[in-house]
Amino acid sequence: MLEQTGKAAKAASRVLAQLSGKQKNRALARIADLLEQNSAPILAANELDIAKAREQGTSEAMLDRLLLTQARLESIAADVRKVCQLADPVGEVIDGGVLDSGLRLERRRVPLGVVGVIYEARPNVTVDVASLCLKTGNAVILRGGKETHNTNVAVVSVIQQALSECGLPQAAIQAIDNPDRALVNELLKMDRYVDILIPRGGAALHRLCREQSTIPVITGGIGVCHIYVDETADLHKALPVITNAKVQRPGVCNAVETLLVHEKVAAEFLPLLSDKMAADNVTLHADPAALALLKNGPAKAEAVTDAQLSDEWLSLDLNVVIVPDIDGAIEHIRHYGTQHSESILTQSMSQADYFVLNIDSSAVYVNASTRFTDGGQFGLGAEVAVSTQKLHARGPMGLTALTTYKWIGTGDHTIRS
Repeated sequence: MLEQTGKAAKAASRVLAQLSGKQKNRALARIADLLEQNSAPILAANELDIAKAREQGTSEAMLDRLLLTQARLESIAADVRKVCQLADPVGEVIDGGVLDSGLRLERRRVPLGVVGVIYEARPNVTVDVASLCLKTGNAVILRGGKETHNTNVAVVSVIQQALSECGLPQAAIQAIDNPDRALVNELLKMDRYVDILIPRGGAALHRLCREQSTIPVITGGIGVCHIYVDETADLHKALPVITNAKVQRPGVCNAVETLLVHEKVAAEFLPLLSDKMAADNVTLHADPAALALLKNGPAKAEAVTDAQLSDEWLSLDLNVVIVPDIDGAIEHIRHYGTQHSESILTQSMSQADYFVLNIDSSAVYVNASTRFTDGGQFGLGAEVAVSTQKLHARGPMGLTALTTYKWIGTGDHTIRS
């Protein structure tokens, strides 16, 4: 069923690879304009998705991920315009030189080709991925979750209209709008047409892609993120960082899920934490030592389970664990973390350096919120995903992560001796 989609995407990718930066930016600007001009039907479609999700008992955290508002749609359009302003990496010469043979050799950035992206209830992902792929000359096949069906249909229709108006193939940006899960399995086997696959969803989706895909897979987006408060931390300055990491937008992958607290400051710090979390309606899930210090505080506190330490809350819930020292914090992160984002709050540079050296995650912070792990915040423009693996991209995947390179050798009828 998807073979024609794949063929059309492959053909479109060859057209996109030839485009100039000016041509791509013109199409991106038109996408941004049409998103704003068609806000009414897009938001109406989103309302249908929200209503259906509520009927099905979808959590508030997931509803927030799904929701589009006028302000959010305008922000999405603004992000597309920011992508226009970014340097086009395609054609960039990475390095090169002249060999002893006289052959001039260089590595030049080229598009990946066709990108497949599987994601869940995040309609902004549709536009983010489409704009970044277009900027880098890649065609893309999108497979959003059933929760965003109406929204994605409306958004992709607008994007394809912009492509058509700019003389580009509509197949450059395609969406699988049939919610049948069997189509995911079919997409995983389309290595003849799709060059790379990026799943953005839960652990089950990632496992399915790793086990079943015949296409190279970049996994990421599962964020069991940690903040460690060490014994030297400024406890009052630590609270706003933790609040930002947990409360600003709890339903995203870079929100903190577990707070690790050094045992020497726990008795002083945890009552302060309880006061602050109570004000923000955050429920605390604590280990026995932490629970003893939190149970009489204003914030709701209950015992944490091992399963909760291993998974994302994506809600106003925070795990709290007391550790004996920095090595205890590091060991906890190695055991429960997903190599996404971790932070240390400290006034000791040696402790900070030790933490950074020993934490093997895609982003590590010193005295900063984990919420910064984002393509826009990193100055990359929008992002396709946050990769938690090591090949070929890591962390927020911006434009260069959607390119590969080819070797180009230029000689004067040069032969190998």
